[in-house]
Amino acid sequence: MSDSYDFDDENEGGQRKAKFAQVAAFMWKHWSSQPGKLAMVGLLFGLAIVADLSMPFASKHLVDALTAGPTAEGQQAAAWGYGVLALLALAFYMARNTGVRFHIPFASKNMERIVTDGFRDVQRFSADWHADNFAGATVRRVSRAMNAYDVISDTLVWFMIPAIAVLIGVTVLTFVQWPVIGAFTGGTILLFLAVAYLSSRFYVAEPLKRYIKADTAIGAALADAVSSNATVKAFGAEAREQARFDGVVRAWTKEANETWSRFTNAWVLQNILLWILQVGLLGLVLIEWSNGRATAGDAVFAITSFLLVSGYLRTLGENVQNLQKGIADIEDVVAYAMEQAEVVDRAGAQAFAPKNGHIAFEQVSFGYKKAAAALYSDFSLEIAAGETVALVGPTGSGKSTFVKLVQRLYDVDAGAIRIDGQDVRDVTQASLRQSIALVPQDPALFHRSLRENIAYARPDASLEEIIDAAKRARAHDFIEKLPQAYDTEVGERGVKLSGGERQRVALARAFLANTPILILDEATSSLDVATEREVQAAMAELKQGRTTIVIAHRLSTIREADRILVFEQGRIVEQGKHAELIAGHGLYAKLNAMSRGDMLADEAA
Repeated sequence: MSDSYDFDDENEGGQRKAKFAQVAAFMWKHWSSQPGKLAMVGLLFGLAIVADLSMPFASKHLVDALTAGPTAEGQQAAAWGYGVLALLALAFYMARNTGVRFHIPFASKNMERIVTDGFRDVQRFSADWHADNFAGATVRRVSRAMNAYDVISDTLVWFMIPAIAVLIGVTVLTFVQWPVIGAFTGGTILLFLAVAYLSSRFYVAEPLKRYIKADTAIGAALADAVSSNATVKAFGAEAREQARFDGVVRAWTKEANETWSRFTNAWVLQNILLWILQVGLLGLVLIEWSNGRATAGDAVFAITSFLLVSGYLRTLGENVQNLQKGIADIEDVVAYAMEQAEVVDRAGAQAFAPKNGHIAFEQVSFGYKKAAAALYSDFSLEIAAGETVALVGPTGSGKSTFVKLVQRLYDVDAGAIRIDGQDVRDVTQASLRQSIALVPQDPALFHRSLRENIAYARPDASLEEIIDAAKRARAHDFIEKLPQAYDTEVGERGVKLSGGERQRVALARAFLANTPILILDEATSSLDVATEREVQAAMAELKQGRTTIVIAHRLSTIREADRILVFEQGRIVEQGKHAELIAGHGLYAKLNAMSRGDMLADEAA
């Protein structure tokens, strides 16, 4: 048993990564969505930069005034220098602090949009996409993107943009006064930036990607084990799952150590360059002073400039790497925004207009992308309004695909599917699916109250309507016995309820939806006999006046269907009523013989 976790963040579900230019465009789209706040943030932080750049000059003039001695002129110059320094410091702090007041709502609104848009993108993807992607990994990516924006935005606004502006300003101002010193300062800064970029791009980038992949794997492993906790306990496998998760975390630790060590190594080289800048700048100023070309104030200017430059350079080196990590963290959600959903509403799609539930497949061809051959080819079928049709056949014969196409979870490759005369591709997906009630084999409920779960199809339903639906689904009695009745929360995926109770909640939801089409997907396959009878009685009532499609392996549950369709390899090989198909001695008769145990149990009951 391996204690590792087989998770490939690069290839999971075909997940692609966004490029730097795409991330930059994504960030700019969000920044530019609030032009007023963006302008104020830029203006106020710009004023702080100007104040910061003026500090070395104010320091120079103050020191020159002090070296002139306590004369009246010197005292006046010193007072002016002191006042200017005080005002510059005040302007710097006021501009920064006021800028933050605008930056907070600016950033929080963008973070809100990023996480809500990320969730919207994830929801629009197909069922196949969700089947191919770990839920825990997807959650980790979307939630991480919000914090990644914060890292990128803060890094740029607070550190990198001011740093670049100050570095350019100091270099230019120094060069104007002392060309050699200015050239040395500018050259060292450029070398520092080159080292910071190259180390981030070619030395840290790959370990950082592996580190982020390992971080995503932790979320995937946690979700996988926690969501399947009942299975873990059923097999007494807590220790095994702990060992498996420990392996995932050990892999993360290995990548974290490697990544952080490389960050530290890059900082060592950058610190050496800062030392060279300090020694060289002060040495050159001392040479100028010894030759009578610099005053004590000039020396203070150089020292202050170095402190300013070195502080920003140190910050810049660290924040280049922070920026890189932020970009790596957000690129998944950027890719989500660019990814096209497999099924989309057509331009100008109208809301589906439900009528009596007539369904027609017209020469439909369809195959899954990864399949070697098409499942359906030139497939035609009509289901009359109000008819109950059962779909049977071996696994993989096309039964589940049939109902997925009715719901337009996939688009057909050729032909058309019409419901009440409307091509399902010409109407909005949401309106179509709101007209089809689904009762699945294993209903997954939300970790919300029973009231909310039953009303999911109609959130505006009154409590009286919810109770009426629960009574018709034979669910009211057990709900009333719960501690908080309809306000009782059911746990994740309805774990606090039994299988039969979840099934009745799903039926109550379908009653409340009151749709013209009903799909029952193996709705009683996992229930005991007594519970199945209650559920079957509820389903019999639910079917009245609706077009009903039943998928069943237990053939004893579909004897009363108006028509039974026998699927094999994407084709209907037999159809008719139960007795007719038994008499035909075909595939249905063989399937019936295989399920004879169920039939005998029904007959004996």
